[in-house]
Amino acid sequence: MTTLDKLIAHFERFPGIGSRQAKRFAFHLLRQDAAQIAELSSLIAELPSVMAECEGCARYFSRNGQGGLCPICASTGRDRSQLLIIEQDSDIQPVERSGYEGLYFVLGGTVPLLHQEEGRRIRGPRLKELVNGRVKDGLTEIILGFAVNPDGENTARYVEALLAPVLSGTTVKLSHLGRGLSTGSELEYADPETIKSALKNRD
Repeated sequence: MTTLDKLIAHFERFPGIGSRQAKRFAFHLLRQDAAQIAELSSLIAELPSVMAECEGCARYFSRNGQGGLCPICASTGRDRSQLLIIEQDSDIQPVERSGYEGLYFVLGGTVPLLHQEEGRRIRGPRLKELVNGRVKDGLTEIILGFAVNPDGENTARYVEALLAPVLSGTTVKLSHLGRGLSTGSELEYADPETIKSALKNRD
């Protein structure tokens, strides 16, 4: 396998990228000058040292000399009685624009209906441990913020079953995003008003 083939294979592993797009990326790089290639290589190589996984919500954030918590989890102005569980890091920005003021947990993926083994990579045990601690610190509501599609619904059922032993005997409410998100919608692509409506009408 040539260097180009290996590069194309790497691009094909990116979410939502097929063979044709992977080849376009690779040939685009071939048309760049050496300085641009060097800068891209440097940025990729620096990622592990400049980014960190938040000890609270599990999203990636720029270290910038901070501790183990991202700015959202470290903020004293957030509503710590609410926890919104989402699929991926990219879901946070559109939710923030909707005006949500609680905390987050990034599950790291979904539990697909047809490929259950993929669900093994999500942060289920970590979520369970986090919620157990937050219940003692005043958590009153957990919001399941997954895509309105079969995989999202299956993931919601997984989380409900996972947290059932932890929430048993507590008054913590487990809610779902309400009407506002149409079937098939993903948080990452929803506009702020749609997410705001879904949060307001959660059940």
